[in-house]
Amino acid sequence: MLIKYSPDYQKIAMGFMSYIPELKDLDHLRMELKLYTTDSRHQLLLYKNNGGNFAGVIAVEIQNQQNQIVMVRYLSLSPAERSTNNIYQVLDEIQAYYPQAKIMGSIAVTPLILAWQQRQP
Repeated sequence: MLIKYSPDYQKIAMGFMSYIPELKDLDHLRMELKLYTTDSRHQLLLYKNNGGNFAGVIAVEIQNQQNQIVMVRYLSLSPAERSTNNIYQVLDEIQAYYPQAKIMGSIAVTPLILAWQQRQP
């Protein structure tokens, strides 16, 4: 299940974001989090696994006004959740969250998106 970020989840989101090498620096992490709380085109989503536990964070950028293109900037799951099936589950949920959108990825995420799209029926 995807949950839109709110300040109540700040520590949880920061924990998952800290798995991303570029966000290890606390100041950079805070700036990134501020972007997702002040810019409506950037959205931070928390992922809850089937057990109801928070398992990751997904950062997306809405590329146009009609929500027709959603770019996944990064997807960070806890180490225990980093299986291909779980990543595909998250991407399925992103597609359901933005049903009319074409899902794209940043340079780092594009290989995951392509593999996910190729396994689509």
